Amino acid sequence: VLDHKMENKLALQKELGLQEDESKFVIGLISRLTNQKGLDLVSSIIPQVLDGNTQVVVLGTGDKQYEDTFRYYENTYRGTFSACIQYDEARAHRIYAGADALLVPSRFEPCGLTQLNAMHYGTLPIVRETGGLKDTVEPYNEYEGKGTGFSFTNYNAHEMLATIRYAEQIYYDKKREWNKIIDRAMAADFSWNVSAQKYQEMYD
Repeated sequence: VLDHKMENKLALQKELGLQEDESKFVIGLISRLTNQKGLDLVSSIIPQVLDGNTQVVVLGTGDKQYEDTFRYYENTYRGTFSACIQYDEARAHRIYAGADALLVPSRFEPCGLTQLNAMHYGTLPIVRETGGLKDTVEPYNEYEGKGTGFSFTNYNAHEMLATIRYAEQIYYDKKREWNKIIDRAMAADFSWNVSAQKYQEMYD
């Protein structure tokens, strides 16, 4: 995955009309475009996220207000922001493969699959600590060398932005640590073997 991530990133950038530059930090967002998914937070900070080093790719359909907002950002930030207002399973997998991080800032999330798919592809999740997102993504702890992604606690745009910035800092300044997080994320096991063992231990 690490060997081919840049190749996948450049292919994704070319496909979506983004500036083709492997040094950019690419954030994916694959979601139904609804209030549950925390998109009011996302739409409020896009101008700050697009700092010259960062690109954002959104894929999904849903509420007209979010579809229109993301189309507006694509028109305003050509080459930096891509809005794919569609359901496209194949493109979703290309985003998982080519992005560096996946943003999942849900208000609530019983389980969530996108963060698990992202980890499988070596793309680190940036999530809000709620429901299944909190259960499946261990926040990076630089002092203990643990974690499979990044998370923020409160439903707050500034806190989310700070977490994105922190992830970017690790990506650019501590690449070895970033790659270790990828290793741990890809090694995470969410199969029924693990769940069944936990149930058995609880009943025992």
